[in-house]
Amino acid sequence: MGSQWGTGLNKWFGGSWLLLLALSLAGALSVFAGVPVWQAGLAWFVLTGLVLVADHKPEPAPERPATAEEQAPHDVVEVISASLNALDIPTLLLDGEANVLSQNAGADRLLGSLPLGAHVAGRLRSPAVLDIIRETLATGRPNQLEHVERLPSQQVYVVRIAPVELPGRDQRDRLYLLSFRDVSELHRLDRMRSDFVANASHELRTPLASLRGFIETLQGAAKSDPKAQERFLSIMLDQSTRMSRLIDDLLSLSRLELRSNVAPEGKVDLVPLLSHVRDALSPLAEELHVEINLHLPERAVEVTGDRDELVQVFENLVENACKYGQDGKTVDVFLKSPEAGPVEVSVVDHGPGIPSEHVPRLTERFYRVSVADSRSKKGTGLGLAIVKHILTRHRARLVVTSEMGKGSQFTVRF
Repeated sequence: MGSQWGTGLNKWFGGSWLLLLALSLAGALSVFAGVPVWQAGLAWFVLTGLVLVADHKPEPAPERPATAEEQAPHDVVEVISASLNALDIPTLLLDGEANVLSQNAGADRLLGSLPLGAHVAGRLRSPAVLDIIRETLATGRPNQLEHVERLPSQQVYVVRIAPVELPGRDQRDRLYLLSFRDVSELHRLDRMRSDFVANASHELRTPLASLRGFIETLQGAAKSDPKAQERFLSIMLDQSTRMSRLIDDLLSLSRLELRSNVAPEGKVDLVPLLSHVRDALSPLAEELHVEINLHLPERAVEVTGDRDELVQVFENLVENACKYGQDGKTVDVFLKSPEAGPVEVSVVDHGPGIPSEHVPRLTERFYRVSVADSRSKKGTGLGLAIVKHILTRHRARLVVTSEMGKGSQFTVRF
C-alpha cells in the first residue's frame, strides 16, 4: 500500500514529494516555535510553488513520421547515375544548361568520356541533335530524331531527350536524360527486305518477258517456221527452268528461316556424304572439264546435322567452285577432323579468285560479284544465302578466303 502511495506521488509531483513533506514538517515546527501561523503558511506556499515549477518536465512531443521527400537521398544525381549504369542504352544526364552531370558506360563507348560539368556540345557536333536539346531545355517537352553516324561505319540512332520529373524539385533545377537507341540493325533488315523484293521481282521479270516475247513471235512471224520454233522453244525451256530454280531457292530459304532456331539432332557421317556429292556433280564437272579431288580420312567423321541439308550445302559449294573456278581445272575437297578441334570441310578452287571487297557480302541474297557471269552460268544469286542459313541452323559457320589469281577457299567449320 505504501509503495502504491509513493508511486502515485511520483506520478503527480515527480521526484519532489519528499521535499514537500519536509517543508510541511518545517512549517509545523515553526508554529510551535512561536512563528505566527500566517507567516509560516505564506512561506510554505511560496516554497512549494517554486519546487513544483522547478521540477516540472514537459512530456516530449510524439515523433512525426518522415515524409517521402525526407526519406529520399539528398543527392538525386548519384541515384540517377547509379540507375543509368544498369542500362545498356548510351544515356547522359544533363542539367538545365546542357552540362553533363553523369553518363553511363554505353555513352562512354559511343561518345568518349566527358568531364563532369562540361557542355554536351563538347562531344556532340550534330546541329540537329543540339537543336532538339535546346528546344527541350526551353519548353520542357520531350524530343527525338533519327541521327546517322557515317564514320567509322554507318550507324543509325534514335536520339531522345526528355525531362526527369522529380516531386518537390524546382523547375529551374530540372534534370534531363539524353539517350541514343541503336536502330542500325532494323534499318539494315528493312533495306535487305526492300532489296530482296526488288531483286526477286527483277529476276522473275526477265525470264517472263523473254517467254512472252517468244510466245508472241511463235504466234506471229514464226508461226510456220519449224527451225525458228525449235530454237525459240529451246530458249523458252531454259528460261522456265531458270524461273523454277529461282522459285525453288526462294521456297528453300523460306523453309530454312522458319526452322532456323531448331537445331538438327541426327548424326551424319561426312565421308560417304562428300563422296555422294562428288558423284552427283561428276557430269557437270566433265562438261566444264574440271576434276573434283576428295581428300578424306579413312575413318568415319560424324557431325550432328540433317543429311539432306548438308548435301545441299556441299553441292552448292562444289558446284560454284566448278563453275567459277573452272580455269584452274581442279577442285579439291578436304575433310579435317583433329582430335582436339572443330571438324572442317574446305572446298578449294584454283580459279581467278574474288576481289576482297566482295567477300563479306557473298552470302547476301541476290548478291553477285559479276551479274553477267552469274547469269551465263545459270546462277540464281541465292545459293550462298541458302548455305549460310543451313549452317546457322547447324550451329556451324562459313569462312571464305580468296586471293586474286590464285583461287578461293570456302571452309565449313562445325
